[in-house]
Amino acid sequence: MRRGGGEPFQVQGCVRFSRTHAAVQCSPNALTRARQLGDMRIMTQIAEVLPDLAPFESFALKVADLTLSRGDLRLVEGLNLSLSSGDAVFLMGANGTGKTTFLHALAGLVRPDQGQIMLGDTPLDLDASEWIGWLGHVDGLKPNETVRETLRFWAGLQGERKPPIMPVLKALDIGHLIDRPTGRLSRGQQRRVAFARVAVANRPLWLLDEPAGPLDQRGRDRLAELVAWHRARGGIVIAATHQILDWPGAETLELTR
Repeated sequence: MRRGGGEPFQVQGCVRFSRTHAAVQCSPNALTRARQLGDMRIMTQIAEVLPDLAPFESFALKVADLTLSRGDLRLVEGLNLSLSSGDAVFLMGANGTGKTTFLHALAGLVRPDQGQIMLGDTPLDLDASEWIGWLGHVDGLKPNETVRETLRFWAGLQGERKPPIMPVLKALDIGHLIDRPTGRLSRGQQRRVAFARVAVANRPLWLLDEPAGPLDQRGRDRLAELVAWHRARGGIVIAATHQILDWPGAETLELTR
């Protein structure tokens, strides 16, 4: 794998959003450390704080000798990958090289021909839904439901009594759309609501398939901020993409036939 998107911000718990943003996003613990150390790089560059949710417990994702096929076509063979809390990976490669199939395998939707996918010492296919926030090509929105109704449902799956719906929407620049039916949103707005859906579901492992497809530059910046926030809390993000996304410190895994 190669490192892309520039160097990560060199303070544990803080991630710079993008080369186009001077601001950084830090976890609450990192902010405390920064204040104690008098680190003005952070204290003068704090962006509007996203929801102050508890950090995830530290975890590791390990893929060992993974082989995947579609019918008789071998897509991935002998793939190994090791990630820990705060990591992000771009899956890249030509159409048909197995990016989406690999995401499906990580989500427990496809059974590998061989190999293992482990979260710590536990196979990921055991109760994977408790770990995974999924965003595929389809946004997972009901056109007659409002944004508020949609996000309340997804937050409720996690048992959140007071889900941070409005802070997440404001961070994505769509707070004013909270009571609009999702079927009346533009394609880019729907994609932002889909990011909010993943965020309020509060799962540590995000699997994203072409997440930035319908977004303009501002939307891609907001996505980078949301990903930085998730990583600062100890989450992991794996994204299949054909686009160059500015996520500092992210690795790139190129799939080929």
